[in-house]
Amino acid sequence: MLVYLGVMLLFCFLYWWYRDIKQITAVSDKHVYITGCDSGFGHLLAQHLDKQGFHVLAACFTEQGAQELKDKTSSRLKTFQLDVTNSESIGKAAEFVKSQVKDKGLWGLVNNAGISQPSGPSDWLTIDDYKVQLDVNLIGLIEVTLSMIPLIKRARGRIVNMASICGRVSNVGGSYCISKFGVEAFNDSLRRDLQCFGVKVACIEPGYFKTHITNPDIIKEKFIKLWDRLPRDVQEDYGDDYLDKTCSLIKKYIEKLAEPNLMKVVWRIHHALTSVHPRSRYAVGIDAKLLWIPLSYMPTAFTDFLLERDKVKPAKAVY
Repeated sequence: MLVYLGVMLLFCFLYWWYRDIKQITAVSDKHVYITGCDSGFGHLLAQHLDKQGFHVLAACFTEQGAQELKDKTSSRLKTFQLDVTNSESIGKAAEFVKSQVKDKGLWGLVNNAGISQPSGPSDWLTIDDYKVQLDVNLIGLIEVTLSMIPLIKRARGRIVNMASICGRVSNVGGSYCISKFGVEAFNDSLRRDLQCFGVKVACIEPGYFKTHITNPDIIKEKFIKLWDRLPRDVQEDYGDDYLDKTCSLIKKYIEKLAEPNLMKVVWRIHHALTSVHPRSRYAVGIDAKLLWIPLSYMPTAFTDFLLERDKVKPAKAVY
């Protein structure tokens, strides 16, 4: 019986492995639209796909970001400016993409644009702070996707949404985790809605990587701005040493957990775009696979205990 079970498990693994490694080979006629190409994952992905032979349509927020990308890539890659919080900008981008892909349709859309600030304790934030990230990370992502669905359906292509392990475990205050939970939900509904049209939808869930978003100095700068605008009675609730201790703790954990090799994420996006049978989700990074994803399945009490254990305690905490 054990031998039979072992053979069956081996067969299942080999079948999964065979499906996983099957790749499309003809990419020279395929267009991929990527948002957030100024830096980080989007910037590297645009360069990588350009080298692979794709026609890359790279959306950048700034002219400087677009020019830096042009200087590193071939003439196949086209850049344009995009503000994912602006419907007019999204509409202009859609028209540009249509003019490039013509009747072929769009093979790939990679929703990579995102921000992580302002983040902090919930009682430090205003509703406008929440809206800033939701507009970029979730509403903008949805609007860009909706503008591209007809072209994606025509090509029977791929949509790849950049979520995060913060879409599995809410480990920081503010709307970053909320937006990523929303991306996960949108990704699931979109995948089920479009599978009948031959469109495949995948979600990327990176752990902590050394990008602009996880730069400790930038996080500290934003954190200090939030602290400075707080009423004095709220500052007293937390204590005058709370800010320095928390900034030091954030820096310690980012330096400990954040991986420097951004290509790990780029390769997972590449797989989602080129695999005959792409996965629904890609957890990327040692911390994602060994810490955050397992933690997301744990009982709430255990997760709360683990996340609260190392936090700096406010001066007037009652536990």
